[in-house]
Amino acid sequence: MRKTALAVLSALLICFFISAPAKSQVAVSSSSKAGLSNDETYKKIKTLVDVLHYIREDYVDPVSTKQLMDGALSGMVDTLDPFSQYLGVEAAGEMDTETKGHFDGVGLQLNVDGDWLTVITPIPGTPAYSAGILPGDRLSAVNGENTKDDTLDGIQKDLRGKPGSHVTLTVLRKTQEGNSDIWKPINFTLERKAIKIESVHSQMLSDHIGYLRIVEFNANTAKDVLVALDNLKKEGMTSLILDLRNNPGGLLSAAVQIASYFLPGKKLIVYTQGRKPDDREEFRSFETAPFAVLPMIVLVNGGSASAAEIVSGALQDNHRALLIGMRTYGKASVQSIIPLDDGSSLRLTIARYYTPSGRSIQRNEKTHTGGILPDIVVKVPPTIEAKLYDQWDMIYAKNQKPHSLIKRKYRVPDTTLNRAEEILKAQNVLEPQGNVSP
Repeated sequence: MRKTALAVLSALLICFFISAPAKSQVAVSSSSKAGLSNDETYKKIKTLVDVLHYIREDYVDPVSTKQLMDGALSGMVDTLDPFSQYLGVEAAGEMDTETKGHFDGVGLQLNVDGDWLTVITPIPGTPAYSAGILPGDRLSAVNGENTKDDTLDGIQKDLRGKPGSHVTLTVLRKTQEGNSDIWKPINFTLERKAIKIESVHSQMLSDHIGYLRIVEFNANTAKDVLVALDNLKKEGMTSLILDLRNNPGGLLSAAVQIASYFLPGKKLIVYTQGRKPDDREEFRSFETAPFAVLPMIVLVNGGSASAAEIVSGALQDNHRALLIGMRTYGKASVQSIIPLDDGSSLRLTIARYYTPSGRSIQRNEKTHTGGILPDIVVKVPPTIEAKLYDQWDMIYAKNQKPHSLIKRKYRVPDTTLNRAEEILKAQNVLEPQGNVSP
């Protein structure tokens, strides 16, 4: 066993000093400047292998080398910042799904309700929706295997699979017989398909005010936003509310493209600054914008982060839109996803974002700075924000009109949205063709 550990040590040293990518050479020289010589680095790697050896030999329970090495890699990256992350093979696959904007499965949104996995809603146009699975159905079995003792994540993985493959679901549906509620089992055999992640929701409000909410910025978002804007325009939209509340961010490319819909003439949207002075990269809007003069207001809150802050900061700094809500989260680090040979990935912070005026978006806990401060602050208690978030969840059932997850009598007023509507209504009266600007 000791020989095996030494062999691992030798492999690590060869990888570290000889086979590492060019970027690692920079890291080695930087560590030397920080007071860690190559000899000291060698000793630390040897200590790592010694710890690996003792755990495998003497720990009270057997532990696999893979588990230990994944833990060591995760721990190493965790010392950097909250956003850098070592992603194992499965986590790397989940990250790929998030950014691509689709996954392969049956299209069910599930939640744990008491002891049951319960259907929140089937996604429109998916196999689950077409088959007639309804909100409130309880998922009791997948391919004959009881779901009672499985986790939500585990069941979601069971539902996903290659397009064209089949999965059989058993759901319990409540029916009333006399004065009693009876849960009857129904089997559905569904063919898995590519399921698009809906990141854009739109509707027309009163006074020709268009409403557009972006849930996240994935590979489909920019295209979906343009389609939604065109549809609202056809319905008579004369002003717009862009809702970025509780949007955690996503792809920089999507954020830049969406900001370009409203900012003409090569305006600076955002720039990134890396470790070196010459590591600055600028992102600008297109020559022309399809909605360059549309009066608009952007809604933000503490859940607006990353790409959402890029869009809101760009529109604010270029005096293109009025921002209403609460200070945004302040997540302005640029991550590069680096694929590794074994299928895992390294998400590494390589730069930070700055708004066109040079404001750092990154939150600083010590100075309480960072994030994007709205032009008009509307404070909303956390309990109300949580209720509003739930109200946004829509239920889709076959042959039924889409409606909110929360019954009307339990809904709370959206004061931030109402404030934005009031301002745009006044704008339409006082200056029908003008832009809303701070």
